[in-house]
Amino acid sequence: MRPHPAPRLAVLCSGQGTNLGAILSAIQRGRLAASVAVVVSDQPGAYALVRARRAGVPTVVLAASAYPSRAAYDAALARVIRQAGATWVILAGFMRIVSPAFVQQFPRRILNVHPALLPAFRGARAVRDALAYGARVTGVTVHLVETEVDHGPVIAQVPVPIRPGDTEARLLARVHRVEHRLYPQVIQWAVRGRLRVRGRSVAIRSTEKAR
Repeated sequence: MRPHPAPRLAVLCSGQGTNLGAILSAIQRGRLAASVAVVVSDQPGAYALVRARRAGVPTVVLAASAYPSRAAYDAALARVIRQAGATWVILAGFMRIVSPAFVQQFPRRILNVHPALLPAFRGARAVRDALAYGARVTGVTVHLVETEVDHGPVIAQVPVPIRPGDTEARLLARVHRVEHRLYPQVIQWAVRGRLRVRGRSVAIRSTEKAR
């Protein structure tokens, strides 16, 4: 029997791509049985593109200014992903909100990592908001993406204590360290068929689902 080919990931980034780096490292070390088929960014200057090219991963820049509407942009994004043969979409610091039409093209095949314990502190400034609120604990959430922002079923969460005197930079650095451990692990569970989703509940199978 021929082995199954490694699942192919499309990783979407807008900035430094530190989670992309963690994913590539996990693949190289054999901790993540997948390959990155393409890295897509909406920012031509994103350092994530440099990381991808150094790893020999194809890159595509889709600048929002090149498209007349959000629908046109997301249609182009979906074409790029499909042309790359990717079966999973990994949001890794992608600062554009994907449309419901896009999400519906990849049902339960889009993952996101968020720097807070959802449903607390949704949105793009989660670390700053947690500090401003005076929270004692924040954390990291990895979830399936649905049509509502930061709302999909939670797969895994890890708390990160907020220390007295924390700055946004210090707290964000600790949050990132957790993200870099957790996200590749959850992606591995997903691509190996270990997620069982019932409504908003996600269970992790002890063994892989036949593929």
